Amino acid sequence: MHKSQQRSRKIIRTSVIGIVVNIILVLFKMAVGLITNSIAILLDAVNNLSDALSSIITIIGTKLAEKAPDKKHPYGHGRIEYVTAVLIAVIVLFAGVTSFKESAAKVLHPQAAEYTIVSLVIIGVAVVVKFFCGRYVKGVGEDINSGSLIASGSDAFFDAILSFATLIAAIISMIWGISLEGILGVAISVIIMKAGMEMLLETLNNIIGVRTDHALSRQIKEKIRSYPGVYGAYDLSLHNYGPTQIIGSVHIEVDDDMPAREIHKLSRKIAADILKKFGIILTVGIYAANNCPGEFSEMKRDVGNVIRKYPGILQMHGFYVDAEYKEVLFDLVIDFQADAAAVRDGVRKELTALYPDYLFDINLDIDYSD
Repeated sequence: MHKSQQRSRKIIRTSVIGIVVNIILVLFKMAVGLITNSIAILLDAVNNLSDALSSIITIIGTKLAEKAPDKKHPYGHGRIEYVTAVLIAVIVLFAGVTSFKESAAKVLHPQAAEYTIVSLVIIGVAVVVKFFCGRYVKGVGEDINSGSLIASGSDAFFDAILSFATLIAAIISMIWGISLEGILGVAISVIIMKAGMEMLLETLNNIIGVRTDHALSRQIKEKIRSYPGVYGAYDLSLHNYGPTQIIGSVHIEVDDDMPAREIHKLSRKIAADILKKFGIILTVGIYAANNCPGEFSEMKRDVGNVIRKYPGILQMHGFYVDAEYKEVLFDLVIDFQADAAAVRDGVRKELTALYPDYLFDINLDIDYSD
C-alpha cells in the first residue's frame, strides 16, 4: 500500500474513533439530562454532537484530497485538507466566541448554579474522555502532518479544559458558595479563541505558501552537493500541493564542458534520489562554471568585493564568464526589505567601471529557501 493511502486510512480511522467517542458522550449526556431534567447537561450533549461534526468534516476532506490528479487538477487534490482544517479552526473559534459570550453574561449577571453529585460525575467523565481523545487525535495528526486532525484534536482538548473549569467552579460553589463559573469561562474562552485564530492563520499560510522549512532545505542541498561533479546547489524552490505532495526545482553548478549525456545522468540520479529520500518531485537545472580554476579568478574576487558593499545582498551564485562574447553572468539573492533593482543597478555600475569591456548580465533571484 502506498504511503499516502496508509496516511489517509490512519486519518479516517482516527476520525471514526473521535465520532464514536462523541456519539457515546451525546447519548450518555442526553439520557442523564432527560432523567435529571438538566438543560445544562442537554446543551453539553449538543456540544459533543458538534465535535463529532469536526471528525466527519475531516473524513470527507481526506477522501476528497486523495482523489487522483485529473486534467483540471494535475497537481492532485491534496490542498482540500487545508480547507477542512480551516473549517475546523472556524468551528473552534466559533466555540470560543460562543463560550465567551455565555461566560461574560454570567459575570455581568451572576446566578446561583445548582449542581448535583450526578452532574459533577458526568462533567468529570467528560473531562477525562475528551482529554485523552483530544490528545490521541492531535498526536496522530502531528505524527502524520494532518492539519485537520490537529485542529479536531485541539477542539476536543479545549472542550476538556472548559469542562474541567466548570467542574472546579461547581466544586467551589458547592463548598464555599462562591460563583467562579463566569470568570473561569471567560479566561478559558480567550485561550480557545486565541488557539482557534492561530490554527486558522497557520492553515491559511499553508494555502498562501510559506518559506521552505530551514532544516529540510539544508538537508536537500547537502544531499545534492554530495554528488561528484556538483559544485553547489542553488535556487531551491518547493511548492506544497497538500501535506504529502511537494514539487520543486533546484539549480546545480557543474563544469561548462560536462557532456550533455553526463548532465542527463546526473540530474536524473539526483531527482530519483531526492524523491526516494524526501518524497519530493524535483526538477534539476544547471549553472555552468568556468572549468579552469585560475581563469577569471581575479574578476570573481572583484565581483565579491563589490557585492560585500551591499548589505541587502544575501548571496551571489551562478558566476560564469563567456570570454568569447565578453559577458559575465551571475545571480543575486536580495533581501525582501531591499530595493532589488537599485541594488542590481549599483553593482552593475561599479563592475562596469572596473571592466568596461564586459557586459554584466545580473539576474535577481528571490530568497525562497535557506
